[in-house]
Amino acid sequence: LSVTSVEDPVIMSKIRQNLREKHARHIADLRAYYDAEIHSLKQQLEASHKTASDFCDLYVLNRCDQLDAALNEASARIKDLENKNAMLERQVAEWQDRFYTVNNNSKGLQERMEEMRTNNKEKDNTISQLKSRLQDLEEAFEKAYKLSDNKNTRLKEENKMFQNLLGEYESLGKEHERVKDTLNTTENKLLDANTQISDLKRTISKLEAQLKQVEHENMLKLRH
Repeated sequence: LSVTSVEDPVIMSKIRQNLREKHARHIADLRAYYDAEIHSLKQQLEASHKTASDFCDLYVLNRCDQLDAALNEASARIKDLENKNAMLERQVAEWQDRFYTVNNNSKGLQERMEEMRTNNKEKDNTISQLKSRLQDLEEAFEKAYKLSDNKNTRLKEENKMFQNLLGEYESLGKEHERVKDTLNTTENKLLDANTQISDLKRTISKLEAQLKQVEHENMLKLRH
């Protein structure tokens, strides 16, 4: 198992199905073995009624009881391991869903940050254009002041235009600062989301290791 396979729900579904089938086969083989052993001993017991002594009969009965107890103990252990496997599978599924949610949120924040960066560039371009226009108006104002006979009227008109443009420039400057603050906040959220994704990946890796350990214990028990 790997983080890449955990991200693929089809692979996880196949792995869980294979584990269930494998456990079912092991349980069936184990029960068949013990049933055959018990059946053989019972046949020996029946035959011993005719040929063997009471001591042999008692030994066979004790052996049957031991095998029954071993079968019950193995069945209980296998059931416990199956429950533990199911619990780990549920935990992996829950962390996988949470990982998908955080990953989608991270992608959304990245897209929003890119949009805000684009808007910020547009605002910067607009401010540069306004600065250029402001400079042109200042030059025009100087020329008009020197060349016009009606200096007062022209001065008021140019001053009015200058004030309007200055107000527009200040408004865009404030908007630009707000966009920068929002962009910084979004970048912080994106950093937190990436950190959370890393934590979730580490948790999934731990769960995978636990699942492997439980499967290994299950195989050892079944072999025993």
